[in-house]
Amino acid sequence: MRQLIECVPNFSEGRDMTVIKQITDVIEAVEGVKLLDVDPGEATNRTVVTFVGEPDVVCEAAYRAIAKAKELIDMRQHHGAHPRMGATDVCPLVPVANITLDECAELARKLGKRVGDELGVPVYAYESAAFTPERRNLAICRKGEYEALSKRFGVKEENPDFGPCVWNEETARSGATAIGARDFLIAVNYNLNSTSTRRANAIAFDVREKGRPQREDPKNVTSKVVKDADGNPVMIPGTLKGTKAIGWFIDEYGIAQVSMNITDIRTTPLHVAFEEVCRCAALRGVRVTGVEIVGLVPKSVIIDAAKYFLRKQQRSVGIQESELIKIAVKSMGLDELKPFVPEEKIIEYMIEDRSAKKLVDLTCTGFAEETASESPAPGGGSISAYMGSLAAALGTMVANLSSHKPGWDARWEFFSEWADKGQAMMSQLIHLVDEDTNAFNKIMAVFAMPKGTAEEKAARAKAMQDATLYATQVPLQTMKASFATFEIIRAMAVEGNPNSVSDAGVGALAARAAVLGAGLNVKINAAGLKDRTVADALVAEANQLIADACREEAEILEIVNGKIN
Repeated sequence: MRQLIECVPNFSEGRDMTVIKQITDVIEAVEGVKLLDVDPGEATNRTVVTFVGEPDVVCEAAYRAIAKAKELIDMRQHHGAHPRMGATDVCPLVPVANITLDECAELARKLGKRVGDELGVPVYAYESAAFTPERRNLAICRKGEYEALSKRFGVKEENPDFGPCVWNEETARSGATAIGARDFLIAVNYNLNSTSTRRANAIAFDVREKGRPQREDPKNVTSKVVKDADGNPVMIPGTLKGTKAIGWFIDEYGIAQVSMNITDIRTTPLHVAFEEVCRCAALRGVRVTGVEIVGLVPKSVIIDAAKYFLRKQQRSVGIQESELIKIAVKSMGLDELKPFVPEEKIIEYMIEDRSAKKLVDLTCTGFAEETASESPAPGGGSISAYMGSLAAALGTMVANLSSHKPGWDARWEFFSEWADKGQAMMSQLIHLVDEDTNAFNKIMAVFAMPKGTAEEKAARAKAMQDATLYATQVPLQTMKASFATFEIIRAMAVEGNPNSVSDAGVGALAARAAVLGAGLNVKINAAGLKDRTVADALVAEANQLIADACREEAEILEIVNGKIN
């Protein structure tokens, strides 16, 4: 599965657009990076840039941007309303898809070391990348801002984690940078059937982690605030961890909203926050009528919300992605103020290359006709992957039918879990349909490489071996993914709706065909590998999967025929 991270560097320049453009140009020059937003602020003299991509390319783009900012921005001349300590003030890495916060923290540390070693910029590791608990807090890393760095450098407990610890002309110009990893922040507004800012604020104070000040008379909001021994207000915490919130009135819509930042989406997912704001609003006689998401969200936020609401209905969560998104939109009223367009609000969809021609986007007729054409791709490998996806789809169908079967209400969750698992299997195999063709195209690309010199011939030979190995590994992945579908097919043959047992049987036939078909591709491509030890190991693994698939098919068909008879 493709890993995606977001990077949100803040540069200490918000007025000179030529400087900002030069920085964003080096980001966009990195292949595979998608620049999502550039937000300059004149009063703050600061620009927030947002871009996404796979981890390696994002880290490369971040490095180049930090280098360009060092070249163009002189901190000795910088003044602005926002706290800052360097030309690149902060540079957080944020997990978006198929990557953990801990993995992002490790990437941030590697980036910080590279920036310190190669660019000579002092770097403080913060948030989840911090080496000490204190430095998780950005304010601690940045205390005293740029003006305090000359006094901090050289003091052991104040020194940066990477890069130089001395104050000289170079560091005076660049300042220091905080590089770290944090969770994705969601900005969301809850629409209320009220125009009262006071009511909206009260709801915000009910839920936000900070809560509200404790008063001597809890029933009198004008009574004195209770203070501790140090003179600080005593706070009554709100109900939602990792959230900040306030109430306001929006002239544009003519309604009050609870405006919230969710800073820890693992502790407080969007749907949990929504339910709690609804509960607290109802206690005050107010209703949440919809939700406005500000900016972008990872796909998982919307999918998790959809599954939560489906489970509340005791409905199967193993349905297609587009339907899950519709459920989330309608459950939380994401389209109340304006249409919710997934391609404009979900990060993964924003960066998807929709111009690229994909086999899986063809109609059934188009796929068959493309296969029948004189083009060598798609071939048997892609067809095998598609057969595997159909096997998973049939198992998922039986699970969904069983989950919604009248009289089987007590077992809905059992079948829902199988359907959800089947959807994941199907998605993986659909991805492999195009990946098998991509692997073939890598081999064809090698034939276009030059071979005029000994060096060119050597490079061409190596590229051919690399491409051939990849073209062998991809169908092996297809074999493994297709074999995995036997698990759901067997479960549905045994436990599923008996009226659909023949569908489970067809799924077993499709799964076996997928494994054996992909196995042929493993063998024919492995024959082109010069490293026979690797080739023999790949073929041996393929042969074992073939034997196991034949056994699974036979056993499942025996179950199916037994039920039919």
